[in-house]
Order: sequence, then structure tokens, then C-alpha cells
Amino acid sequence: MIPRYSREPMARLWTEAYKFTTWLRVEIAALEAMAELNLVPLSAVEQIKAHARFDVDRIEAIEKETRHDVIAFLTNVAEHVPGEASRYLHYGLTSSDILDTANALRLREAADLLLADVDDFLGVLKTRAYEFKDTIMIGRSHGVHAEPITFGLKLALWYAEMARNRTRLEQAREVISVGKLSGAVGTFAHLPPEVEERTCAKLGLAPAPLATQVIQRDRYAQYLTTLGLIGTTIEKIAVEIRHLQRTEVREAEEFFSPGQKGSSAMPHKRNPILSENLSGLVRLLRTNALAAMENNALWHERDISHSSVERVIAPDSTILLDFTLARLTGLIKKLLVYPDTMMKNLESSRGLIFSQKLLLELVHQGATREEAYLLVQAPAMRVWQEGLNYYDLVREDPKILAYLTPDAIDAIFDLKTYVKYTDYLFRRVFGA
Repeated sequence: MIPRYSREPMARLWTEAYKFTTWLRVEIAALEAMAELNLVPLSAVEQIKAHARFDVDRIEAIEKETRHDVIAFLTNVAEHVPGEASRYLHYGLTSSDILDTANALRLREAADLLLADVDDFLGVLKTRAYEFKDTIMIGRSHGVHAEPITFGLKLALWYAEMARNRTRLEQAREVISVGKLSGAVGTFAHLPPEVEERTCAKLGLAPAPLATQVIQRDRYAQYLTTLGLIGTTIEKIAVEIRHLQRTEVREAEEFFSPGQKGSSAMPHKRNPILSENLSGLVRLLRTNALAAMENNALWHERDISHSSVERVIAPDSTILLDFTLARLTGLIKKLLVYPDTMMKNLESSRGLIFSQKLLLELVHQGATREEAYLLVQAPAMRVWQEGLNYYDLVREDPKILAYLTPDAIDAIFDLKTYVKYTDYLFRRVFGA
């Protein structure tokens, strides 16, 4: 069953009708290749191409008796082909020749849709990164104020990571885009390799260099792991938004539409529901990636322990990632950002964020690092404990004034020096 959160183009790839369509594409491409090599009559292939079709309900009815999906499919297709031409359907092939080659077609198409999703998301990230390139906010480590950054840099960081994910997805697309028509144990016992090579060329696939009864599942593992890794980036962004939307922070929040309700009990609530939804859904991507890795170890030249798993994880993961990327793209596009709150929060640590710059300047003026550290830390602890202002304490400290002039101290407490390389960093990420 296609999940309700699926979007139409991706969902279509995983319908029964489209599955059988790809099976038929592979069967016909293989027949064309065989005819070109004079292995089957061209007239029979033309007959099959002219009349071959299927009916999903009929296939399901036949499968109830045969307990074999490929045989049920072939039986139904043969019912539509007049004369003796149908006997050449599936000639010299095994089921996995069709299943795995057709799966490659669908997974490749899914990758193309996902690449388009990633491109949409990258476009939104870039636009909003430049919008907030110079919007200063506090950077945090361990959840505690560290030093100033800009919100644009945060968005640019996400862009750079998602761009790497795009490269990974392109690689996974290439790795999965292979077919095989090498027979029951991959030895071409009944058809020459030229049939596989020509068939794959017609389908835009590369032939697997070596297979058993199946294409090796490390390819599927790489593909599904890539989707899972993209999911980790999605969750990384979602978790950050959830933190930024906390009442005590509220530097950014999800768009809250007119008429939207946040809680059945508390009318004041504005919850990060989209981000929380994303954090939950991508857990399935990681779970499915693990299942794909476990599918790689099969008995000898093949068992079917992987098959049932793939019927779930291939559609679920591609549909999930398609949905979550679209949701996150919309979330970032409409994200509400509050620069004034960012500045207010930055100032709430009462100047402590300038401690490292003060430390380095003391060292530069002749203090040992150990001495400078103690000089900087002592007033900092008073700020934590007594709620005082760090700048005032530093300006009044005779030990610090022994090294630094008041003007030098003022320069240390200048926010602009912390973001002076923002343009440089943007060029690194986005180019000139």
C-alpha cells in the first residue's frame, strides 16, 4: 500500500501497474536484443510488441493459484499475444533477470525525482542564506553561548552539507543503474552476454560486471544508506529549528498559518510540529538503510530473504525522502526569523562571549597564556554568579588594564570582528 503522505510522481513508480510496465519494458528489450542476434524470430518479437499488455487484477488472480508473481505476469501477457509468438516471452531468462533490471529502472527514476527535490531545497537554502547573511546571532556549543555567528552562516552550512548529499545521491544513482540477464546463477548458460549488453543499452543501464542469480545487494545498501544519510541532514536541520523555536530562545519558528491550532488544551501554543514530524520520519530511513545492509548476505548464489524486505524499504524510503525533502523545503521557505530576539539573546550573556578575544589580546600584549586565562576567567565567573556586566568588570580590572588600554578593550568588545569573514565563507560555499 502506498503511504498516504506520498506525492503523486514518486508514488506512481511504486504502483503495481508501473511495476508490471517496467517488467514488460525489460522483456521486450531483451526480445529485441535476441532478435538482433538471430536467437528468436523477429516476426515473433513484432507480434509480442504489437499485442503485449497486462491486467493487474488478472495477474493477481493468476498469482493466487501459481504463487509466483513473474509466472502470473507472463501468463497474463501471453493471453493477449495471438498465435505461437508468446512462447518466446522470457526466453532463456530467470525471474531475477526481469525483477532486478526493472528495479534498477524504478530506483533510477526515484533518484531523479529525489535529485530534483534536493535542487529545490538547495535553491531555498541559498536564497535564505543570503537574506540573513549579515544577521548576527549567538553561536552555541553544548547549548551554551559561545561566540557570534550569523544566521546566514547557519543556512549556508546546511546548504554545503546538502550539496554533499546531492553528490552522494548521484553516485548512488549510478551504482544502482545496472541490469543483469545472465541467468539462474549468473553464468550466461542459456543466453550469450551480448543479449544482456544490448538489452541494458536499450534501457540506459550498465550491465552488472558479474552477478549471481541477482544483482548484488551492496548496490541497494549504498542506495538506501544514501537516503538514510540525507535523512540525518534533514533531522539535523529539524532539531535546530526545534531548539530555535523554544520559548526561552524563539529566534526562529515555523510559520503559523491563520486558523492553525497548536494544542487542544492550551490555545497559546505554537509548536514546531513540522520539524518534529521530520525528526520522526527520518528514523525510518535509517532503519531501512540497516535492513538494506543486512540484505547483502545471501545464501550461495541467492535466497529470497532480501526480496520481501525490498518490497517495503525501496518504496517506503524513496517516498519518505521525497515527502520529507518537500516538507523541509516549504518549512525553510516560510520560516519566521527574529533578528531582534537573536540580538537580545546574544546580549543576555552580558559580554561573556568576548572572553576568547580578550584572552588572545592579553597574550599578544605579553601575558603568559596561563596568566591571561586566569585574568579573563575571574571576572567571567562573577558575571555568572552575580549577574554583572563583563565589559564593566574588565574595564575596571587593574590587572587587565596593566596590559590593555580602554580603547583596546573597546575594540575587543566589537561584534563586527567576529563576522568579518562571512563574505569569504559564503564564497567558499556558493562560489564567486
